[in-house]
Amino acid sequence: MAAKLRETPLIDELLKGPWPSFVKEIKKCAQNEKNERGSARSNDLLGVLERSYKETIGHWKHGGIVGVMGYGGGVIGRYNDLPEEFPNVAHFHTIRVNQPSGWFYTSDILRKLCDIWDKHGSGITNMHGSTGDIVFLGCATDDLEPTFADLTALGFDLGGSGSAVRTPSCCCGMARCEWACYDTMALTDDLTRTFQDELHRPAFPYKFKFKMSGCPNDCVASIARADMSIIGTWRDDIQIDQKAVADYASKLNLENDVISRCPTKCMSWDGKKLSIDNSNCVKCMHCINAMPKALAPGKDRGATILLGSKAPIIGGALLSSVIVPFLKIEPPYEDIKELAEAIWDLWAEHGKNRERVGEFIQRIGMGNFLEQIGLEPRPEMVINPRSNPYIFYDQDQE
Repeated sequence: MAAKLRETPLIDELLKGPWPSFVKEIKKCAQNEKNERGSARSNDLLGVLERSYKETIGHWKHGGIVGVMGYGGGVIGRYNDLPEEFPNVAHFHTIRVNQPSGWFYTSDILRKLCDIWDKHGSGITNMHGSTGDIVFLGCATDDLEPTFADLTALGFDLGGSGSAVRTPSCCCGMARCEWACYDTMALTDDLTRTFQDELHRPAFPYKFKFKMSGCPNDCVASIARADMSIIGTWRDDIQIDQKAVADYASKLNLENDVISRCPTKCMSWDGKKLSIDNSNCVKCMHCINAMPKALAPGKDRGATILLGSKAPIIGGALLSSVIVPFLKIEPPYEDIKELAEAIWDLWAEHGKNRERVGEFIQRIGMGNFLEQIGLEPRPEMVINPRSNPYIFYDQDQE
């Protein structure tokens, strides 16, 4: 029988209002009579949270590196600094599980994952973390290897953590989206399998994330969250169905709802025909999103490779900037892999501890960075046009 729930008047305030509450979910786990060990952990977790709200300090600490045999990543160590008072969460490690590309599951697999976690852990999950993984919250040190063994038997591997390649993730791509300009799921699977050593054995100055979006809508927000953002695009003209445009014109105010919102003003409508100056199109997707039956990405599809985004942990937040304006994304993806390895070689040798690739580029300068990885400068790489009037070329260049 599950233990009596701890009294938690402060965190119970989070149960009020119309919004979902993590407190409600933890209490459900604490009352799970089918998982007595997990319910005890969840109950003690409620106690730790209540204490933290009362004292306005956290009661979690890093107690050193913890993991499974042969892996340097995949487990994030969490230790409580009040182990005598809350013994069931003295260890409360997080396990990252490598998710299937596009986050596609069968109901049978989800049940089996939950069974593994009820068997070994707290029962609390996070589907999914910002890195992309399935997240198991609350594992004791002694339960790590048995959990890993059961996950392996089910066909799952651990994801990335620490100063390593983090678990590559992507949008659903061609599986469900008509705008996808390349097969995001195939690329994600290939990169995950290719870079197993870099994923499981941290050897970089800091983390490195691949995120794949099939079109410029960028549904996985790769431009803000990935060191290497691979965003689908096209390099020919937007496909136009003029009859469908006319149909939209009878329902929408094309001038106000579509044309005036084009950031480069490259569209015009004369009442009968929609014209697009594709040379000035920046692939923002607004017109396609507004009139999906009338407009579509061009047929010559591939991706733009961007580099350097991060959240504000040490320095400020960065968005990725263009490193390769257009690349056809086709198996075996050697161009992308060679580019990634060239970047890692330079960054691993000269990067500072906990310095992301974007910060590294800022420190050494884009010109030096491009020279070292063997790429030629392109106009698309300029982040802030006209911010510097001094442009230098080698003597042998016109």
